[in-house]
Amino acid sequence: MLIKNNKTRAALIALLALGSAAAWPRMAAAETVLRIGMTAADIPRTLGQPDQGFEGNRFTGLTMYDALTGWDLSSADKPSVVIPGLATEWKVDDADKTKWIFKLRPGVTFHDGTPFNADAVVWNVEKVLKQDAPQFDASQVGVTASRMPTLASAKKIDDMTVELTTKEPDSFLPINLTNLFMASPSKWQHFYDKAEGADAKAKSQAAWTAFAKDAAGTGPWKMASFTPRERLELVKNANYWDKARVPKVDKMVLLPMPEANARTAALLSGQVDWVEAPAPDALPELKQRGFKLYANEQPHVWPWQFSRIEGSPWNDIRVRKAANLCVDREGLKDGLLAGLMVPATGTFEPGHPWRGKPTFEIKYDKAAAQKLMQEAGFGPSKKLTVKIQTSASGSGQMQPLPMNEYLQQALAECYFDVKLDVIEWNTLFTNWRRGAKDPSANGSNATNVTYAAMDPFFALVRFLQSGMAPPVSNNWGFINEPKFDELVKKARQTFDPAARDAALAELHAASVDDAAFLYVAHDVGPRAMSPKVTGVVQPKSWFIDFSLVSMN
Repeated sequence: MLIKNNKTRAALIALLALGSAAAWPRMAAAETVLRIGMTAADIPRTLGQPDQGFEGNRFTGLTMYDALTGWDLSSADKPSVVIPGLATEWKVDDADKTKWIFKLRPGVTFHDGTPFNADAVVWNVEKVLKQDAPQFDASQVGVTASRMPTLASAKKIDDMTVELTTKEPDSFLPINLTNLFMASPSKWQHFYDKAEGADAKAKSQAAWTAFAKDAAGTGPWKMASFTPRERLELVKNANYWDKARVPKVDKMVLLPMPEANARTAALLSGQVDWVEAPAPDALPELKQRGFKLYANEQPHVWPWQFSRIEGSPWNDIRVRKAANLCVDREGLKDGLLAGLMVPATGTFEPGHPWRGKPTFEIKYDKAAAQKLMQEAGFGPSKKLTVKIQTSASGSGQMQPLPMNEYLQQALAECYFDVKLDVIEWNTLFTNWRRGAKDPSANGSNATNVTYAAMDPFFALVRFLQSGMAPPVSNNWGFINEPKFDELVKKARQTFDPAARDAALAELHAASVDDAAFLYVAHDVGPRAMSPKVTGVVQPKSWFIDFSLVSMN
């Protein structure tokens, strides 16, 4: 339209100017977005109990959800310890050590606006423990119940108090509960009431499927949009109960990028602002171009977990010890991984209260390894074939293919013939709970799944106690050592912290002396990010608090 009237034209110009000026504050406060390249090949499950190992907990657990207990992720210098979460305090019953009372945090609401209370706690316990509960979801059991195997039931005392009962006295329970995330019962019920299905079970499955696409927890981040295998967008929960942890970024976008070089290229090209586990050989370029690098020793082990079923070559302790003595961990650190690891001489290193005093010294001694293998009947003309199941990427797996190829070459000098069975990370993680006897092992007699060592159960019990064999938990190789069982019972039923630490140290020393694993490395959780990203605290933990992060 041609405007001929000068007054009209002037008025229109003034109106446009006014409109532009009105937009200035909105432009000045433009939405801040943090884009992260994960090592996972898919978005971890969003319905409340993530898959993909602890990378799932890191990205879709601790972001959208809270548990009764949590981890202090506020320091880069001090070990991460358990702190109150949705429970403000807890205590084991003096007369009956199988009963615990948890006091709940008042004033907390789910993302859908409904209140968090004792009914919600009971509902979330029963979603993974009570098979006849409408909300019971078998798909969430494996990644939850195996992490808190003694929890038996939950009972409401009043709106802000619950009683949890364990199958046996278990001093580890408050730590284990960091893995049970609280989803909104009301939101799930809304989907259940609308669901179609031939029976209640089908309706329940449909409700959980719908919930995963529109989740509601109590966490500092809320789901905004979700495209499986492509991206998950989270926005800050401005009404989060812990005001110190209301996110400083408006939106966080999570992108699956399982290949290290692809992640690094995406960071260099500006497609993302942050990547987990950048390619080690790209570190000089990243530093030169001004990208920030973060690393910190984590309570984490990169191992081979041995099969101990009948016929396994690892049943001979000489073979297990030889493998541990045949790996040049310093060479792996300084060469392939560009310094991004700590050599492992057990699950815990000297100085840790659970280290103990093992008599078997894990170090690089090729001659001693060869001697042990010769005593076991192997040599240059008769090699021992072993098969390892590993992944191409995944949570805490560091650089699994290059690292396993390094071990393959190293162990060849000690008369091992190592075969690699490479599968997708989440499949490997699922197989981990099925065990060495399951067809999913594909004939492998060791598995390479990294593990967290933040608490006694995760670090030791689930691997060493015979009762933790599949399908209960992660004793993949079916270790059955009476001494281990005795020490686990002693530690679990000891509620005095110093005495419990002493029992755990004894258990750890016994496991090292038995060469229960091929101990290779401790991860340092390397991350690379744009200089625009500030406020990052890299704790001594598998996890990290995204709420503290800002974007300039």
